[in-house]
Amino acid sequence: MDEVTGKLTVYFEDPFWVGVFERIQGGKLSVCKVTFGAEPKDYDVYGFVLEFYDQLEFSPAVKANVRKSTRNPKRMQREAGRQMKTVGIGTKSQQALQLQREQLKTERKAQSREQREEEQRRRFQLKQQKRKAKHRGH
Repeated sequence: MDEVTGKLTVYFEDPFWVGVFERIQGGKLSVCKVTFGAEPKDYDVYGFVLEFYDQLEFSPAVKANVRKSTRNPKRMQREAGRQMKTVGIGTKSQQALQLQREQLKTERKAQSREQREEEQRRRFQLKQQKRKAKHRGH
């Protein structure tokens, strides 16, 4: 069975509070960025996770090295304290978010190109109809 590890980092990115969900599954990291707006309380974040986690759109998976070891609880607590002091997200997460942005950008470009071509076809047909109407007898 595949082990899934999740992590949520909430930080302030002027002017909003942002949450970055990191999911490691099968040695691959995928990320989703959520904008909270005002500073979320713990119960707000917990409610969000319970209600909307299954609707989050994660980025394409990026290969990540995963260490699997048992740690001393005190060491884990110290590391959690250090992570609370540091600001920002990991570089792998940033790469995954960038990949997701690029995919959305290409989809948007293709969609807008299709709309533009459709509009040109429509205008051309309209022009042709007007031309034919002019050449008909009165």
